[in-house]
Amino acid sequence: MNILVTGGAGYIGSHTVLALIQAGHNVVVLDNLFNSSSESLLRIRLITGHDVKFVIGDIRDRALLDTILLEYKINAVFHFAGLKAVGESVTEPLNYYDNNLVGIITLCQAMASADIYQLVFSSSAAVYGHSTIMPLHESMQTGEPLNPYGRTKLFSEKILSDLAFSNPRWSIALLRYFNPIGGHQSGMMGEDPNGIPNNLLPYITQVAIGKLRELTIFGNDYPTPDGTGIRDYIHVVDLAEGHLSALKVIESKSGVGIWNLGTGQGYSVLEVIHAFEKVSGRHVPYRVAPRRPGDIAKCFADVSKAERELSWRAERSLFEMIQDSWRWQTQNPNGYHSTDKGMYC
Repeated sequence: MNILVTGGAGYIGSHTVLALIQAGHNVVVLDNLFNSSSESLLRIRLITGHDVKFVIGDIRDRALLDTILLEYKINAVFHFAGLKAVGESVTEPLNYYDNNLVGIITLCQAMASADIYQLVFSSSAAVYGHSTIMPLHESMQTGEPLNPYGRTKLFSEKILSDLAFSNPRWSIALLRYFNPIGGHQSGMMGEDPNGIPNNLLPYITQVAIGKLRELTIFGNDYPTPDGTGIRDYIHVVDLAEGHLSALKVIESKSGVGIWNLGTGQGYSVLEVIHAFEKVSGRHVPYRVAPRRPGDIAKCFADVSKAERELSWRAERSLFEMIQDSWRWQTQNPNGYHSTDKGMYC
């Protein structure tokens, strides 16, 4: 198939592009490089031996979308493009609503005009809101997300559901991610956040390598075995493979399918720190700060629906996730902008 991947130079997008190419698909990437690097696509070429067709541009550029969909004879779209920093979404809500919601509307308008109706959408467990019922499963009512980022994911899901209801030609997968970590086992691809990381594991690896002084743990008084929050972590390669499984399903099924992509296993912050120290042999200094508003004690997925309907399950362990994250960090101390990146070019 000819597949357009929006946001395909980003963390999850690039690993999915790699999986698609390895599965024999033709891929075109559209990315504005706001929070990503074209270097990730060069690494894909080195791993696979295949060039990645790459267009620099914005998902809200309708004329550009029309050109891409026609010129490359696109059959399906994977949509990752969007702003994703929770804290920033609180201070810049209009940017998030404009980019994420106008983006999905413009994309779907262009797809319909080009008679393309297969879409895999990057959603989030944030749509469940502040639920304390665990594990989270797809038949639950969505909640009230605690920030504009989460609301853009929920509103996007509603837009896509309404769209599919209006026209049975649409076949859409809504994939609700939990906490992706890790990187390609070669160490050539991984998570490359701008500034101080928002997520736990890249924060840990940057402390361990000396880029940051210490890790901050937000709250150690939760009703969990060690007092720290518990989350469901999934290897980014497992996550990418889940997208391919979803594509196979929507190829032969119309309407909207919703699936959690996680492991179904939760680990606390301290468990992740101790596992990292065991894998890396490095001590991770940390300090405890008060809980952040909106954080809950536990969050993990019920993944039985994905196992049953997608014939997919996450295979990689927490230790493998950490090993691959640490390999990426040590080989690329400054991410894709490392001074030694020429060895890959």
